[in-house]
Amino acid sequence: MNLLSSAPAWLAALLYILLVVAALQDGWKMRISNWISGAIVVGAFVAVALDGPIVGLWQNLVLFAGVLVVGTFLFGRELMGGGDVKLLAAGALWCNFSAGWKMLVAVAIAGGIETLLILLLRGVNWSEWTLERVEFLRRRGGIPYGIAIAAGLILVTLWFRRHHYIFWFS
Repeated sequence: MNLLSSAPAWLAALLYILLVVAALQDGWKMRISNWISGAIVVGAFVAVALDGPIVGLWQNLVLFAGVLVVGTFLFGRELMGGGDVKLLAAGALWCNFSAGWKMLVAVAIAGGIETLLILLLRGVNWSEWTLERVEFLRRRGGIPYGIAIAAGLILVTLWFRRHHYIFWFS
């Protein structure tokens, strides 16, 4: 079941807010709080409860588990942060197979664009005060992939909800 398109508008708006908070927190502190990913998971189950019994829910659960397993492997290899893995898996719970691959492609594209922008920003001579406060600007630092995850999931959600002109009033 593609919860991205079937969720009520107020729940989609809440998802957007949580994703923006996750992106801001990851960009500022290079970490994503567990409560954000947990709230996104709870929101998915609220969307399921509001929709009623769903036959295709197994796809959402398989995608969630698959992303979590692959993400945990990447985390173990220090290729991805733990908060990023949890956020991506929580976002995957909102998607069926059809929406899931689109979400993963959108996240990958957003991640590539974000990485290029951060590398450009790291070329600027920032003051020590700025470098102490904004971790991703430090040379050889990590990439706050939560920003790409949030951007990709928001873009795919907007794609599936494109028939809503003002999504919170539909």
